[in-house]
Amino acid sequence: MRGAFFEYLMITEESGLRISGSAIAINIVLALVKTATGVIGNSYALVADGIESTADVFSSLIVFGGLRIAIQPPDENHPYGHGKAESIAGVIVALFLLAAAALIAIQSVREIRVPHHAPEWYTLLILVGVIITKEVLFRKMSHIGDALESSALKSDAWHQRSDAITSSAAFIGISIAIIGGEGYETADDWAALLACVIIAVNGVRLLLPAVNEVMDAAAPDEIEQQIRSIASEVDGVIEIEKCRIRKSGLGYLMDIHVVIDGETTVYDGHQLGHVVQARLLNSDMPIKDVIVHIEPDNL
Repeated sequence: MRGAFFEYLMITEESGLRISGSAIAINIVLALVKTATGVIGNSYALVADGIESTADVFSSLIVFGGLRIAIQPPDENHPYGHGKAESIAGVIVALFLLAAAALIAIQSVREIRVPHHAPEWYTLLILVGVIITKEVLFRKMSHIGDALESSALKSDAWHQRSDAITSSAAFIGISIAIIGGEGYETADDWAALLACVIIAVNGVRLLLPAVNEVMDAAAPDEIEQQIRSIASEVDGVIEIEKCRIRKSGLGYLMDIHVVIDGETTVYDGHQLGHVVQARLLNSDMPIKDVIVHIEPDNL
């Protein structure tokens, strides 16, 4: 009955966990390279970038753990499954974004107020490699996150892009500092400060939907319309009275009220409810469980 969903779930486990694991390894290398180069090359923007990559490591670990918990089947203590772990991971990663933006902003202001040497030219080479790597990682992770409707993966994808944004800003700032010479040493610090604004905006943008999932907010209208359409196609269904849907991890849980002929026997009505349930669970939508309520049309 639930073959379609479990096939979908297997895809999410393979793709979601794989990209999250890759992000962890990549960010560890980038954090070390950027921080070391920033310290040696007199670029706080690059050091800030290294801090951002370090935060990316922790965020990817959180997403990896959240996905592994979310795909676990229901048990005695969690009869509705463990899907909320994925949404909670999304909230934590979004908060990581906001915290990273605040930390980099504070340090950028400190660097602007303290005179220092201009960054070295070779820091630009590191930044080019970082920007390309992070943008590729963002695109792959975002594609998988959108396909699976995973708030945690989508948040982590934007965490990767925020690193690319910070690196782009650092590249511009360092270029200005090197070309401008004396008096332009703080250009890369201003660039890092500007990047913080972009990172913070994305953090808020990702935090709100993740919190809504934790709070069991209603699914989007288009999802409800698709579900109503599938259930209405079952022979014997007169109309769909109510349809309550909430996202849980990588799938949906729902209660649906189906109106049928009031003269239908209890047994036949019960059987019709099972048909509706099976039709929904075997659809292409990532539906984890359905509770069907039968309502007579002459009530």
